[in-house]
Amino acid sequence: MAGTEGVKMISKNKPILGINGLGRIGKLTLWNHIGRKYFSEIVVNIGRKAGTNMEDIALYIEKDSTYGSLHQYLHGYRAKRIIENLDEAKGTMLIDGIPVTILRETRNPRNIPWREYGVRVVVEATGTFKDPAALPDAKGGSSRGHIEAGAEKVVVSAPFKIKEKGLAMPEDAATIVIGINDDTYDHTKHHIISAASCTTTCLAYMIKPLLNYFGPQKILNASMSTVHAATGTQEVLDRLPSAGATDLRKNRSIMNNIILTTTGAAKTLELVIPEMKQIGFSAESVRIPISTGSLIILVVTFSDEMGGPTINRTLLNNIYRDAEQKGKRGYIKYTDEQNVSSDIIGYFGPAAIIEGHETHTRTAFITLDISKFSTIPAESLKHLPSNIEIPITQAVIYGWYDNELGSYTNMLGDLTAKVASMVYQ
Repeated sequence: MAGTEGVKMISKNKPILGINGLGRIGKLTLWNHIGRKYFSEIVVNIGRKAGTNMEDIALYIEKDSTYGSLHQYLHGYRAKRIIENLDEAKGTMLIDGIPVTILRETRNPRNIPWREYGVRVVVEATGTFKDPAALPDAKGGSSRGHIEAGAEKVVVSAPFKIKEKGLAMPEDAATIVIGINDDTYDHTKHHIISAASCTTTCLAYMIKPLLNYFGPQKILNASMSTVHAATGTQEVLDRLPSAGATDLRKNRSIMNNIILTTTGAAKTLELVIPEMKQIGFSAESVRIPISTGSLIILVVTFSDEMGGPTINRTLLNNIYRDAEQKGKRGYIKYTDEQNVSSDIIGYFGPAAIIEGHETHTRTAFITLDISKFSTIPAESLKHLPSNIEIPITQAVIYGWYDNELGSYTNMLGDLTAKVASMVYQ
């Protein structure tokens, strides 16, 4: 890249991606887009000095404790280093032929010079700017600041979280899971897009095939627990809580503990699949001391029908097999293999990998006393049996997901490319 003056001469339709943040998702988003080669250039804002020189930043980008080296991930174990042409003064490097610029001056989105670099699409990957209602000049910054700085679209790599209670979701904001509800994305209307979370994305692909087959009326309730890998918000060693902290478990060592925590997956899922509003649904999360490779345990209670198709393991697994065959993008995979979490690390493509070997169901009958139904006229009760039995089937379904690179960042990358394709027409 030829520096700021050169960038200003870039064609408006030359696809240039901006990434704000170089943490786990920011770094792996860079890996993803270096691999897919959709964007001709990438500008990454880290907002601060890092290490002693550009080589230190290059080494951080190149090496990863979970996934190995970038060049081997992209090109195999015989591959050699693909980061070259480092320029300390300009903050530039060439990664597998893609010019990458590292910005190190400001953390506030509204002050990042996206316009000068020709960036029209930004992935907001800091995990900080999640409030779509916050104004561009909000204290500390906001996702809307990117638009004031020259971007046209902002893709947030986290669920939205509106801080001010009672404030409605802005009309130009949308939560999109690629392949589930991206048909609702309106290029002319939506400018701030949440890619939900890794857990919501996996969950959506576990729930959607069931809704397509049974409809929401046959699902009485559902719940999920995610057995989730550690994230950067947790402590390596025990630490004194900050003032006002209410969840003391967040300050305990993730290396030594199973930690109960919360997840907003249930609430976010309703934004992605509106039919879920008709179903009682709860979600819990448990963090465990591994780097990536997470699991959703989905429990669904169905209202069965006498004489109808039996809801059992075979039927449910066939529903997911069929979903995989019909899903042209490969976002859902069914397997009869017996996996462990390390098998999922770096598994590129699917948002959810259904572990069919562990699907199981139980059917029981609930006895209802007709006389207690106040809506049935007394005269009608004389002609009805006093009790009726209704079959209820509970199913347990397991879905794996690589919550970092293989599943979520790939889905985020596909969404970003779709958003960009309508900008760079």
